Amino acid sequence: MTGDHDAPDSAGRYDPRRGGGLFRATDTGPDDDGTDLPPPLDPIGLGDRLALNKTGTFDWDLDRETLELDACGLEVFDLRPDEYDGRPASLAARIPPEEGYRLDAAVSQAVQDGAPSYGVYFRVHCRDGTPRWTHTQGHLLRDGEGRLYRIVGLVREAGTELADSVLLRSLQENRQRQTAMVQQTTAALSRALSVADVTRVLTGTGGARRFGADALILGLVDNDRFEVIAITGLPGTTPEDMMASRLDDTLPLSDAALSRRAAFLSSRGELLARYPRLRPYLDRIPTGSAVFLPLVAQDRVVGALGLFNAEPKQHTAEDRNLALALAGVVAQSLQRATLFDQEREFATGLQATMLPRLVPDIAGGEVAVRYHAASTGRDIGGDWYDVIPLPQGRTGLVVGDVQGHDTHAAAVMGQLRIALRAYATEGHTPETVLVRASRFLAELETERFATCTYVQADLESGALHVARAGHLGPLIWDAAGHTDWHPVRGGLPLGLATAFGQDHFPETQLFLEPGSRLLLLCTDGLVETPGEDITAGIDALAAAVREGPAELEALADRLSDQLWARSGSTDDMALVLLHRHPSAGTTPTTPRFRLHVHQADPSGASEVRAMLRRTMDQWRAGSLAYDIEVAATELITNALTHTDSGALITVELLPARPGVPGGARRRIRLEVEDRSSRWPRRRTPGETATSGRGLMMVEALSDSWGAEPRGSGKALWCEFALPGEE
Repeated sequence: MTGDHDAPDSAGRYDPRRGGGLFRATDTGPDDDGTDLPPPLDPIGLGDRLALNKTGTFDWDLDRETLELDACGLEVFDLRPDEYDGRPASLAARIPPEEGYRLDAAVSQAVQDGAPSYGVYFRVHCRDGTPRWTHTQGHLLRDGEGRLYRIVGLVREAGTELADSVLLRSLQENRQRQTAMVQQTTAALSRALSVADVTRVLTGTGGARRFGADALILGLVDNDRFEVIAITGLPGTTPEDMMASRLDDTLPLSDAALSRRAAFLSSRGELLARYPRLRPYLDRIPTGSAVFLPLVAQDRVVGALGLFNAEPKQHTAEDRNLALALAGVVAQSLQRATLFDQEREFATGLQATMLPRLVPDIAGGEVAVRYHAASTGRDIGGDWYDVIPLPQGRTGLVVGDVQGHDTHAAAVMGQLRIALRAYATEGHTPETVLVRASRFLAELETERFATCTYVQADLESGALHVARAGHLGPLIWDAAGHTDWHPVRGGLPLGLATAFGQDHFPETQLFLEPGSRLLLLCTDGLVETPGEDITAGIDALAAAVREGPAELEALADRLSDQLWARSGSTDDMALVLLHRHPSAGTTPTTPRFRLHVHQADPSGASEVRAMLRRTMDQWRAGSLAYDIEVAATELITNALTHTDSGALITVELLPARPGVPGGARRRIRLEVEDRSSRWPRRRTPGETATSGRGLMMVEALSDSWGAEPRGSGKALWCEFALPGEE
């Protein structure tokens, strides 16, 4: 014998007992000496051949309603000859109803399709109750007219072949499960930017199960130290000496990182035998298997990962390959996250140097500021705030937002903040400050623009001069607890305004009563919620201010830490809160607001009416508000129609003057100033006249009215005594 089981014998024949193949034999004739092949020693008939393979036959006569089974067929159904009477219904004792439905469906489908045969797997119940997988294959016989009259076929045990297929299916399902684990872990870690994001993925819901484990521990290498940064699934509290230790071979994670070799341990006993240092912490270690994997990325060890199971387990080759693949995914994510954290630390440090370090104290009030970086990306943006001491005891308040969330936005923000601060400290008006800041930004070599609101506050008098560039206006919360978003005329964002030749930022004068607070928003990060309209966020902010604490710092904390975080905003946010002390001002002050309406602005009058309605509601004017609104409309219309200039509207709440005739009540004074020296003339128009009734209406609605010269122009005024006051 040569040992070659596939080799033919001397006659060229293949013998399966020698490893030959049945379908590789090519010599079916006589051998080399011309003689015929000898007959087999033990002839086996067809029935015996089927019986050896546990295969029986059946003959189902549909006309006679009989189904004959041979002896082997009866054995397949685990029936004795005396237990079967030849009727198909008698097989119901062995075939469960659900399996019978499957058999009937297979036969019916073959008949309906006109198929010559059918085959189906089904289960039978043996006499001891155990299930047996069986396969039947039948041939359908039809007469000359195509009518089915008989089915003949085979029935055999199929448990062995199905066991093989179940094993293959189990292996396939296991591979699919492992593939899914890698895909799920990769997908989850692909969205992780920082090391904190990676640890949240590993320790969050289902984190350990993604690795087929019950508990997980993750650590990073820091020079010659090993620090644990994430633990999930382990009971109790981890000792401090386990959280940070020297990089050596006495602890499994540190050993894996130091040796760059993975350790697969089947039980806790094997783990303790290998690392005796863990014996004092027996109650912290699961009783099952453990895996310790080095995390290597680009030939650099970044850390190690430990996986624990509650039950002992021998790790197969596929288990090991899966663990190593997952370790590679985690290592790449940690390396990327570490680099991201370093870059973010640099960026946030750059931004911190751009924002003011200290907020100066101001006379007559206090200021609180807050800033939150963006919750995505590099946590850096172009938002800024500033509090600027100004000449004559005034204070400048600035909030702004440079377009973008990157280091370039932070750099532009720093330059713009310094420039705007310089213009403000020179004593310029808010409009001039924004005009110069816009031109400065336009001259920089950048395509970024910025939105901004600048307020020049005089807490002695309560006067606020406001100008804004494409930004949210201020929210005022008065001493009585009323909040109001005052409409403030504005211009285009800084930079764009100059580029389009429209660097004009009209100024609005508001009044801050003693005890009132002013809220400035840097960006829409505080009022914008993903998936919702910004007006909903504005309303929610106003409600939060009304319901918030009275103390300024506590209110700032609530708005920045709770409202901003709860909204889920991914944008950065800055705010400035200004509080005017109730005792501010040595002399009584006059609440007022001022607006300028351009002659070519058709919406100016409607904005004044909206502002008047808000202000009259705060001043409790009641039904008098409508008369004041009508009078203001008439005076503004006269100024815009009969002069070549715009109109400056001033509304004041004058205090009562006891002892003066008619001065027992507070009064609301309305002034409309223009640059025309032409004096108004009250006319008495006829019934068919189309104009000339404006001053008549003002005279009829107000308690008093008149005109006064004002430098290069004049001012028409009227006063209204508040009702219900004596």
